[in-house]
Amino acid sequence: MVRVKRGSVAKKRRKAVLKLAKGYKGAHSRLFRTANQQVLKAKRYSYVSRKLFKRTQRRNWIAKINSQVRRHGKTYSEVSGQLKRKKIALNRKVLANIILNDPLTFDYIIVKNL
Repeated sequence: MVRVKRGSVAKKRRKAVLKLAKGYKGAHSRLFRTANQQVLKAKRYSYVSRKLFKRTQRRNWIAKINSQVRRHGKTYSEVSGQLKRKKIALNRKVLANIILNDPLTFDYIIVKNL
């Protein structure tokens, strides 16, 4: 049987993993085995964190809208229901952005339209 020499491929793979592990502490950035484990774990965490970020952003938007709406004596759920009934297509992100940049416009939307 002919021997297959794959040193260059393995070296390239290990080098790539160690490059991804740059900045990790101690052996986690220097030794391939531990670095490989940390890189795999980091990739998993980054995937989960992307989902968590979306979730927390949405929670923040709702909190912002709710705090502004309560100044007018309404609740978030009432306002969101009324917006849907009147077919006003403003999502949470846009409403939160309006609150930050132009609060008077938001007040106009809540008082006049709802």
